[in-house]
Amino acid sequence: MLDLAAIDGVLSMAKAIDLLEMTLAHEAHGATSVSPKFTTDFDGGAMRVLFAADSDAGYCAMKAYHSIQGVGTRYVVLLYSLSSGELLALVDGRLITDLRTGAASGVAARKVPLAGPVSIGVIGSGNQARTQLESLAAVYEVESATVYSPTAANREAFAQEMSAKLGIPVTPAASAEAAVRGRRVVTTASNARNAEPVLYGEWLQDCRLLCAVGNTRRQFAELDIQCFRKAGLVIVDSLHAIDEAGELRQAAAAGELPETKRATLAQLVAGAIAVPKEGLVVFKSVGMALQDLALAAHYYEVLAGRPGVVMAPDVASLRARAPGTRR
Repeated sequence: MLDLAAIDGVLSMAKAIDLLEMTLAHEAHGATSVSPKFTTDFDGGAMRVLFAADSDAGYCAMKAYHSIQGVGTRYVVLLYSLSSGELLALVDGRLITDLRTGAASGVAARKVPLAGPVSIGVIGSGNQARTQLESLAAVYEVESATVYSPTAANREAFAQEMSAKLGIPVTPAASAEAAVRGRRVVTTASNARNAEPVLYGEWLQDCRLLCAVGNTRRQFAELDIQCFRKAGLVIVDSLHAIDEAGELRQAAAAGELPETKRATLAQLVAGAIAVPKEGLVVFKSVGMALQDLALAAHYYEVLAGRPGVVMAPDVASLRARAPGTRR
């Protein structure tokens, strides 16, 4: 049983990007299975469950996370052995979620190289906005960043903390437009819950890479349709994203998401799809259990058996089937 304290600080962002890139290579040659996200709303909250298996790695994993209105969100990842079905680890999924969301954008950034120092615009000031900037700074030579959040205190705290952590000037902006105009790389990790976008394509004249990770619901959208109209390539972490994210659904309905200009992250890693040499590239992420699996497996392999780690009894006991019996 790996709680937040056990896994905190074990995995660097650069290593997380490496792990995701390796797992995406498994996906590219057909060694993985990934479920869509199953969401159940209930009075006062919602539960989401997702699953993936990686036969090359030898694991499968399920992540469940639920939100309670006025309280917050809890995440848990269950890691299993594919060969025996044994439950190997129960891992706190909060840090995993933040790291793998940032690392997915890092994989995309590696496939969209930029020469020289770059400037980054950030919309959002929460944990995932932090790992977005950290991930992009692990790939690019970043000269500066600008952040917008509707709450002035939050964007100022983000700017101060990330300036100190990354050693680059991070400046708060008074509007989303001011945060992103003129930036070569833009990332949105807002918690906006509105059908109206927080980012408009007309602001992105100089943008080469846009990473959008904040919205994973059908009824909401972070990006307007113009973002997709301007893009020469739209990358998704999973094809399920096209049905799960409101901005992708809107773009598809408007005819701005043809198969000829979209790709999965796994296709990019495998080199099956080429990135346009110029123009805007959009990466839209909704998260997938395969990403959670990659990080959970690493934590398990590094930490299992270490002093202080709780070794739980077998709570997923085996019911063996007699030969010839049916379910």
